[in-house]
Formats: sequence, structure tokens, C-alpha cells
Amino acid sequence: MTPPSGYTKAKTGEVCKLKRSLYGLKQASRQWNKELNQTFTIKDLGSLTYFLGIEVYRDATGIFLGQRKYIKDLLHDAGMTDCTVVSAPLPCGLKLFIDDGDLLTEPEIYRRLVGKLLYLGITRPDLSYCVQHLNQFVHSPRVPHLRAVLHVLKYLKGTLDSGLWYSAHSDFTVLAYSDADWSSCQYSSRSLSAYATFLGSNLISWKTKKQQSVSKSSAEAEYRSMSATASELVWIQGLLEDLQVVIPLLVTLNCDNTSAEHLAQNLMFHEKTKHIKRDMHYVREQVESGFIQTAHVSSKNQLADLLTKPLASSQHNLLSAKLGLISKGPA
Repeated sequence: MTPPSGYTKAKTGEVCKLKRSLYGLKQASRQWNKELNQTFTIKDLGSLTYFLGIEVYRDATGIFLGQRKYIKDLLHDAGMTDCTVVSAPLPCGLKLFIDDGDLLTEPEIYRRLVGKLLYLGITRPDLSYCVQHLNQFVHSPRVPHLRAVLHVLKYLKGTLDSGLWYSAHSDFTVLAYSDADWSSCQYSSRSLSAYATFLGSNLISWKTKKQQSVSKSSAEAEYRSMSATASELVWIQGLLEDLQVVIPLLVTLNCDNTSAEHLAQNLMFHEKTKHIKRDMHYVREQVESGFIQTAHVSSKNQLADLLTKPLASSQHNLLSAKLGLISKGPA
């Protein structure tokens, strides 16, 4: 390495020869383990099977990620081991309110359960909406909020073995689904954005988040969601490039709102869209650059719809399967 500034003993052109690996270098972890092995007995545990509550099953066809034990421990701690099973995380059409119902005498119970559900979302995209919705009430939880959390636990009892499947034979095509639920917040009138991105057939990222400002139309809400999805796609492309994985272009961004698609492709700022901030037109820039192409998808095949609202159990299960959730029992 080049001598650091202020080091005067090195002659012109001389460099330092490293005898130890420095923090941040690629070989640092290997060197650290070699030093540890000289002092302690280190055991090779083989292929990864369990890490921080996440169970890993691997074979020649792919990898399965689940949290069966984590869910069983969660049900046990909540006294719900023998609870009845329901077919969806939340009842279809359920809306919870901030000031509806009596305040909980022990609000920490609700907060602890929601916190555990947040971690469970690592392998369960089907919980994305309900966890986002329930997390809004942790500051002042009420009886209906706790009742909704217990409903989620009943759903988990029936889906203990569910988790994400990653096929070993998938290609490197990137595509995304973007959706929004317009003016879904009863108090702020802000909309909910959601996206799901895939590498081939494998779900690699998803998110449900309330938008930061009020949208004046469903088209604007959908367009804002598309902009957030485009940012995620650009980040994923950069990450894959660092891993020396080249993805084929164009990347398809699926949306079920025709007006939002037109906004992404129309070069003119006409009267009806002049109130939209220019930073929302980020998706248009990606279309013009040849990185993204928009595509229309029917509402019943909009996979991100699962992330924006409670659905009927049949549609919930259908979209969950399309996202890559499967049921796999313990090995």
C-alpha cells in the first residue's frame, strides 16, 4: 500500500508490504478466522440451515427460506398455540381507526407483537400490508387494534410452513409490479404505495409504504408509486452490476392504471398534470433512457395488489403463490 501522508521514512517510490489484512479488504474475514483458529477451536458447521430465526432448506432445484420455529415461538408467547385458523391476515375491507375502541391497559403487549411481526416480514411478503397498517397504532393501541393482531396470529397458525422459494434455474430478467391504494388513510388522505420486484421468477424485494404527500387523483397516486419502483429498479441494477451480473434491458414495470402509464410516456406537461412535482417524473426519465418500459397488467393479475389492501382469501392465496410463497414442512 502507498505510505500514508505524514510518514517520512519511506523513500521515493517505496510502498508498504502488508503483513496483516486491514479492515475493509476482501481477505479480512479469512485472515481474521485464521488468527481465531490459532487460539480457539473453530468448527465448520457446513451449509447454512438456520440463522437468526430464518430456516434455510437447500437442494439442487433451489433454496427455501422460512421462519417456522420463529412463528411457533411467537404463538407460544402470545398464548395462541391452540387458536383457530383463519384464511387471510386481515378480514377483507377492514379499516382500523386511531380513536376507535378503548385504550389497552397494557399497550406493550401490542407493541411487542407488532415488533415481532415486522421481523417476520423478512420471508413473508403476504404480511406486508397488515404489518404496515398495524404499525400505525403502536403509540396508542386500542382493543380493535389488538384484535386485528390476534387475527394475524390465527392466519400464521395455518401458514406455519409458508416461506419464499428461490429457484436455482431462474434467469436474470428483472421485472417489477407497482400499485397504489388511493387516499387510503382516513385521516391524512394519503395514498399507499407498494411494489414487488423479481429476478427471473424469484421475488427479491418488496415494500408497502404510505406516500409522503396527498395525491389529487388515483392516476397521480399510481404514478408516484411507479416513481418509487423505478428508483428501486435502478438500485437493483447497480447492485447486480457490482456482483458482475448483467441484466437484459428493457426492464418491465407493470402497472394496472392506464393514465399513470401515459404520464410515464408522454413528453408534454399538460394542464391536468402541472401540479405534479418534477421529481415524480423520474420514471419518465428512465423510460426515455431505455432502462424501463411500462406494461399494463389487469387488476386481478396485479401482484402488488396483495401489498396495498386486505383481499378475499381466494385472491390473497392466488397472489401469494405468484409471489413465490410455498409451503414446505420441516426437513
